Amino acid sequence: MMETPSISPDRIWSRLMALGQDGALPGKGVNRQALSDEEILAWHRLIGWGREAGLTPATDAAGNLFLTLEGTSPQLPPVLAGSHIDSQPTGGLFDGAFGTLAALEAVTSIAEAGLRPERSITVVAWMNEEGSRFAPGMMGSELFAGKRTLGEVMAVTDASAISVGDALARVHQAFPQLERRPLGFPIHAYIEPHIEQADGLERAGAVIGVVSGIQGKKTFEMCIAGREAHAGTEPMGRRLDALQAFARVALRMQMETAFVDQAVKFTIGRIEVEPNAPSVVPAHVRFRIDLRHPDNAVLDRLGQRLEFILAEDAAPCAFSIRRLVDAPSNDFDPALRDAIRRSAARHGFPALDLLSAAGHDARQMAPLAPSAMIFIPCRGGISHHPDEWAEPAHVAAGTTVLLDLILEQSGLSSQQGDA
Repeated sequence: MMETPSISPDRIWSRLMALGQDGALPGKGVNRQALSDEEILAWHRLIGWGREAGLTPATDAAGNLFLTLEGTSPQLPPVLAGSHIDSQPTGGLFDGAFGTLAALEAVTSIAEAGLRPERSITVVAWMNEEGSRFAPGMMGSELFAGKRTLGEVMAVTDASAISVGDALARVHQAFPQLERRPLGFPIHAYIEPHIEQADGLERAGAVIGVVSGIQGKKTFEMCIAGREAHAGTEPMGRRLDALQAFARVALRMQMETAFVDQAVKFTIGRIEVEPNAPSVVPAHVRFRIDLRHPDNAVLDRLGQRLEFILAEDAAPCAFSIRRLVDAPSNDFDPALRDAIRRSAARHGFPALDLLSAAGHDARQMAPLAPSAMIFIPCRGGISHHPDEWAEPAHVAAGTTVLLDLILEQSGLSSQQGDA
């Protein structure tokens, strides 16, 4: 007779708090950006916890971290579960970290119960989901899914001109004995727990979010090029003022997207002005646009409209466009969503079906294998902020539901019932 696995709420909570020390900000919050010294410290923690449970650590050419409980039929594609551990510069303790540690806790509880799954179960921490140091984000999962090339990603640099390739080499040098897995191996299913990063669950009084899919996203880097001139002598009518052109473009983009429908999310989140001097007419403006909508047709139409507005309103300045992300909306596997609902009902956790407004690595996994996301509430919907918070009971609830799905997908559900 084998013990029925159950999670340890105290253990996962204490590990969340411990992981929050790697890159801890004064007071609260965390700055643990991708491929940083702080993330190397976090890797040491995760690998140590995994080894305590008998999990085998590994990485790949993309810098994803894997911790595997080997199954009785290791040749079968494994069940993959997890999220990411990198953060925004002023991030919280739960975004990404909850999903990774929930997967580790679920697999640890299976190992502690003496169960051996048919399929291997692999915990994953994806490289650079956030995109705060190296843009755009989700590099590890996109490389795993074959959506980007290694050469393209490794050449990306941060604000200090450090490339992804150089930063990743430092991470791999810190773990010289770590096994290297092939980039993009087959998987049986993928499950990602996460905080909601909105307040839909909280307002509904629900504990478990059954995520239907992720809304589509496009990001652009747009540049407007004018000409430097003396602010006191250059006549207004002769100026090629890039900042004035940007003001026209930004206002028109905001006004036109606002009248489409309430589901549109349009953001200009980063602006660089050169030479950025008080008495010089601005010559260059570089800015990033984040555009999101659940309807792919609307998203495509709006993306084209934004490019048209830039071309029309940047004049007399020149312009250029670089398309960074083109991620259509996706749906998650109906059978896995049903399994989440059944588990929540069995444990008495109120559940709510909802769409993810934020992007996640699960978007890349959905075309590869049946995939799902489990949301838990986040207080006030606050995320990407030191005040980000999830209740311990909700952390435990999400991890419990994840354990049920992993047991079922790895071939252990019948063993669990016979325990």
